[in-house]
Formats: sequence, structure tokens, C-alpha cells
Amino acid sequence: MLKLPNSKALGLSALLSVLVLVGGAGVTGAAGIVKIDGSSTVYPITEAVAEDFQIAKKGAVRVTVGISGTGGGFKKFCRGEIDIVNASRPILKKEMDDCKALGIQYVEMPVAYDALTVVVNPKNDWSKVITVAELKKIWEPAAQGTITKWSQVNPAWPDVTIKLYGAGADSGTFDYFTEAVVGKAKSSRGDYTASEDDNVLVQGVASDKNGLGFFGFAYYVENQKKVKAVAVDSGKGGVIPSAETVKDGSYEPLSRPVFIYVNVKAAEKPEVKEYIEFYMKNAENLVKEVKFFPLPAQAYTINLEHLNKKKVGTVFGGKSEVGLTIEELLKRETSL
Repeated sequence: MLKLPNSKALGLSALLSVLVLVGGAGVTGAAGIVKIDGSSTVYPITEAVAEDFQIAKKGAVRVTVGISGTGGGFKKFCRGEIDIVNASRPILKKEMDDCKALGIQYVEMPVAYDALTVVVNPKNDWSKVITVAELKKIWEPAAQGTITKWSQVNPAWPDVTIKLYGAGADSGTFDYFTEAVVGKAKSSRGDYTASEDDNVLVQGVASDKNGLGFFGFAYYVENQKKVKAVAVDSGKGGVIPSAETVKDGSYEPLSRPVFIYVNVKAAEKPEVKEYIEFYMKNAENLVKEVKFFPLPAQAYTINLEHLNKKKVGTVFGGKSEVGLTIEELLKRETSL
């Protein structure tokens, strides 16, 4: 069983799934099912909403939430296999084309802000601050097989092998991190331990004194005794991710919005529409509960307006963007 980064973990959702399979009383004959897949980063938010929603519905609706990465989720979404996709980056042009080819229309809903967090092992006492240039030196394709020791990144650091842990190629986190740090999405060295499951990355860094990795802020907060955050310096001094540094835009370039995308046709089903309404009305509290940074209340209202008016599409034009502030995001969303 996966160790998941919110206190509710595999609670009600998994239990209901089992009860349905074995014909458990009170769940058999459930009125409907809401199918969700995608980003492991967004998973804790959507799963927390799912658990509270199922409690509110007294088992009349079942919500399943998978973790196949943002890219894997969009593949399923654009084939019409799921109702909602969790995404840690905006939909890309190819995914837009794939959805269009099968007539899948969608509403884009930002649900929170995340801070991609660079972490090291607690025994690492040398890299308390790391510059974006140093991160690039570590992660760019040219580093593969060449930059293998900490001392090659910074002469003040020890002459020991660096062990890297990062998001897999199907992860939206991988896309965003490589674009923000290397300058081009998906441009990365390949000789590192990769996974779409952030728990694997946490365990890797936690068990390796010379490890360095990156993943969403919620996974860092949940594992602060196992890993240590490194301040990121983009030219104005090292900044640690926090609610304040994300809100004021100083934690750059690794702050980003995260999303859900809703299939418009699927939202015509009462159980899906009710789930989305529940999501947006409870997002602010649940986002905080699972250690993300909530958007202003206006954002969740706008999401519901877009769904009710069937305002489909994306404000990103098929490209991911780096350094978008909360204020800029809201301006775009209101003009969709």
C-alpha cells in the first residue's frame, strides 16, 4: 500500500472500492461513479475532496482517484476514459489535439498553488542554498555522465557522488521543473532515479546522504523529518518555499498553479457535477489541510461559472509557463 501525503491517506475511497467489489452493504447499487486520474502532486487535494464528498453522499456515489502522472492522466482523459484529470501543469498542444480528435471538451480549473521543493538528506550540511544556475548544471542533458559529484557543481561542496531523484517523464512536475530550471520542458539528463510517485522520491533522498531531489511542497511538509528543503536563489538570494513566499512571488521560478480539467459531457452526470460543486465550495479549506496554497475565493467561484456556462478551453494556449503569479492567473481565468 502506498504511503500517501495526507492524513486521510487511503481511507474511505479505497474502502468503498473494496466494498463495491465484494458487494458490501450500503454501497452495492451505488448511483454513480466519478473517475479521476493524473498527477500525484494534485492527488492529495482531489482525494481529500473525494473522501469528504463520499461521506456527505453516504456511499451513494463512489469516487476513484488514480496516480498515473499528468501526462498519463491526459492520455486517459482525451480518450474519454475518465471524467476528470488532475494536472500539475496546463494542458499541452498535443493533448489538446488528442481531445479535439475525439470531441472531448473540457473546463480548465486552477485549484491551488504549489511550490516545487528542492530537497536533500538531513545529513547534508553543505548545500543550504542552491542557485538556479547550479540546478541547471546538475539537471541539464549535458550533465549526464559528466556532473557526478557535488564538488563539480560547487567547489565548496564535498568531492562525493551526487545521487539524483526526480519526477518521471509522464509527470507534469518533470515538465515544469525542466522548463523552469533548464529552459526547455522535458530537457533533462536521464541518469537519475525517476518516478511519477513522489513517495518513491522522498524515500530515495531520505535513505541517501548524498541525495538530491525535487517534488511538490505537500510531500516535503509531510516528510520534514526525512528530508530537508534547500533555499533556491534565482538572483536575489536564497528563498525557502512557504505560504508567504509563494503568495508574494518571491519563491521563483518554482511556484506554479495546479489544476483539474473536467470533461464537459461527463459533468452532465449528476454525480460528477455534484462532486465538482463540492470541490469548489470546499477547496479553500481542504487545500490548506493537505499543505497546498489556496487561491482566492473568487477563483473557485469563477471555476463553477465556467462549468455552468460551458466555457471550455485553456488560457495557456497549449504551453506551460514559468513564473505566473496568482494575480496574473486570475486575470486570465476571468477572460476565458
